[in-house]
Amino acid sequence: MEYRIERDSMGEMKVPADRYWGAQTQRSLENFKIGGELMPREITRAFGILKKAAAIANNKLGRLDDEKLGYISAACDEVIAGALDGHFPLVVWQTGSGTQSNMNANEVIAGRGNELAGKRLLHPNDHVNMSQSSNDTFPTAMHIAAVTILTDRVLFEIRRLKETFKRLERENEGVVKTGRTHLQDATPIRFSQEISGWRGMLEKAEDQIGRAIDGISELALGGTAVGTGLNCPEGFDALVAREVSKLTGKSFTTSPNKFHALTSKDDLVFAHGALKALAANMMKIANDVRWLASGPRDGLGEIYIPENEPGSSIMPGKVNPTQCEAVTMVAVQVIANDVAVGMAASQGNFELNVFMPVIIYNFLQSARLLSDGMASFNDHCAAGIVANREKMRHNLYNSLMLVTALNPYIGYDNAAKTAKKAFAENISLKQACTSLGFLTEEKFDEVFHPELMA
Repeated sequence: MEYRIERDSMGEMKVPADRYWGAQTQRSLENFKIGGELMPREITRAFGILKKAAAIANNKLGRLDDEKLGYISAACDEVIAGALDGHFPLVVWQTGSGTQSNMNANEVIAGRGNELAGKRLLHPNDHVNMSQSSNDTFPTAMHIAAVTILTDRVLFEIRRLKETFKRLERENEGVVKTGRTHLQDATPIRFSQEISGWRGMLEKAEDQIGRAIDGISELALGGTAVGTGLNCPEGFDALVAREVSKLTGKSFTTSPNKFHALTSKDDLVFAHGALKALAANMMKIANDVRWLASGPRDGLGEIYIPENEPGSSIMPGKVNPTQCEAVTMVAVQVIANDVAVGMAASQGNFELNVFMPVIIYNFLQSARLLSDGMASFNDHCAAGIVANREKMRHNLYNSLMLVTALNPYIGYDNAAKTAKKAFAENISLKQACTSLGFLTEEKFDEVFHPELMA
């Protein structure tokens, strides 16, 4: 491998000749050989966006000339497009402020810009990082990445799955089945009503995530090192927020309190809480589906779900609810990630939180897993749910909890006696009720209509 010599304030470093990064990135690469988790590519893209927005703002404020703006913008466009991903090698487990990833972006953008210019035009600190500090750029990149993935992926997949449930509601409007509470038989419910509960969970999650986006749409950029805005021109913060909004097509504003923006990560904790709530709801939905599909002969068997792959290496013909299992594993990971996000956010000492890389790594993993998990569950399971109407009717008419319909006519205690006799003697509710003398056969038939109980 060929190398070139790059310099920073600490001296010289050998850097691979075919890489755009400089001495500070190389130092981090050599000093933090921890794990294999690279800084998320969503953060790489976000840095491209914010560095371009900052260059535009500096140019409008008369601090950066047109030539430098042009080459910084061109390099940033390549970063945003993912064309330079191979030049962002740093791991999550680095400085807690994300300084080295900020410098990685500065060095790559300067290096690529200089290559495009054919001369040493751009300096990573003086030009690409102009009016900025790692302490305000990294939290800004975190918020840009978080808003983008929540809007473009998580909310998108919530809405797709929600539409699937709406279709299933329409298709099963008149189907009445046994309700269940405590995993025990309960009073009847329409299958469409049961599905509406699943849909309602998604609608609630959609609303909660939407409200969380409001907080993370505020950007820290402009606070520089400790929130005072040192070396940042007046109006830079608001101008950058407007430029980020233009570049992303999403609404961003500058944080009104930069001291809060640098040291507190409560908006991300709140947003991840909404992701955890979604994970909990998806766990419930997936569990319901696999319970209802259990069988095929010795379980509930009230719905059919798509058969996607063989389920056993030893039991021929076995098919399992694998999409449900994948979603529930995703939910467990997201709930675990919430602990890491909350703990890391509590470590904002004085003017800066220094657990930012682990916060955004877990946040983005949760958002990525949930969006991918919902997409897979929708396409390979939910979209193919079909009610086993015959089994639903059979289970409905065998349910002892239909006795609840008799409460107004024979009272709670007598209804309980009826249910217990029917269960003990394996006879129908009608036989039990009439043999106990609580109702005549004619009166029983007049008042006992399970379909109307839903």
